[in-house]
Amino acid sequence: MPQLNPQTVFEQERDRLRKLHPTPTEIPSCLSLFDDYISCSVIRSQIKSLYRFGHRPECSPKFEEFKFCLSLKSLHPEERREVWIQRRAEWWARKRLDKSSEDVWDIRTEPLQAFPKPITDEMFE
Repeated sequence: MPQLNPQTVFEQERDRLRKLHPTPTEIPSCLSLFDDYISCSVIRSQIKSLYRFGHRPECSPKFEEFKFCLSLKSLHPEERREVWIQRRAEWWARKRLDKSSEDVWDIRTEPLQAFPKPITDEMFE
């Protein structure tokens, strides 16, 4: 797998998020982030995670997002959008650069030659 440049990945993610969230009203509100945290913390989510994965869900990142949102309240909406996009772009860039279950496979640029093998009469003898 080719080595990715962290700065390039960050810029790609930042540009993508700017297009995805063109106005300050497009970024999540503190109330929606708080709802995400609470829904992670309720007993239903706890039991479902224990059943599926054998451990409780990790809700602290959701709480950190909520606290980060509260820290942005004093900023102008456009400035708040830029700071939020910066943080999310860093998060997505880290996620893209870290190991993944998809790293096992190399991306093929050309199909395999003579695959599948042509069926011949010799195969049946």
